[in-house]
Amino acid sequence: MTYRYKLTIEYDGTPFSGWQRQTERPSVQQALEDAIFAMTGETVTTQTAGRTDAGVHATGQVAHFDLTKQWEPLRVREALNFHLRPHPVAVLTVEAAPHTFEARFSAKARHYEYRILTRRAPPVLERNRVWHVSKKLDAEAMDHAASLILGTHDFTTFRSTECQANSPVRTLDKFSVRAEPDHIVISASARSFLHHQVRSMVGSLRLVGVGKWSPRDFRAVLDARDRSRCGAMAPSAGLYLTGVSY
Repeated sequence: MTYRYKLTIEYDGTPFSGWQRQTERPSVQQALEDAIFAMTGETVTTQTAGRTDAGVHATGQVAHFDLTKQWEPLRVREALNFHLRPHPVAVLTVEAAPHTFEARFSAKARHYEYRILTRRAPPVLERNRVWHVSKKLDAEAMDHAASLILGTHDFTTFRSTECQANSPVRTLDKFSVRAEPDHIVISASARSFLHHQVRSMVGSLRLVGVGKWSPRDFRAVLDARDRSRCGAMAPSAGLYLTGVSY
């Protein structure tokens, strides 16, 4: 008999090669699985809602794993956080979950946020946590452009050439832009995203923000279904997985 645990995790993606365990590079998955082993003596494989890329952060990543011994969820959280030090990873919550729960396949929506710092001076406290664009961006035009690609579309233009998804068709439930002091914040939600989709859309939205593209140009780029039409992809530092809905 095994016992399943659902974790909500926060991490700074800067020192990691991404979520997924790799042979010679540090990953969030490896740090977490090493902490589980240190706590329980069990070697487990964690499953996650989203395999974030190198440098991408999370404030609401979700994962699950199974153990052969039953533990109190609070004890699991405290022990994992102890063993995760000094990695910039924290387990926020732990819940006992039924075996029907799958962090990846049970997810109904994934929520991302992208942060752009728009000032002349470079980031200090937000270094590696924002995309620094040293000029003001037109948030209203960007938000209008974002609204034009909501719904179900072929997102080939905003899909990495290395994407392994069977289809480029996705349904974008939320894509919006808001202005904050010295920042532009872009929110995106969908059941699933293509590889590099959010960063590709944000990179193209910047061209709207600086006035090089109109909102109609942005929509035309989507309709072209041509990766070469995509703007330069936004860097990973500004992207956060903020939550997963079940």
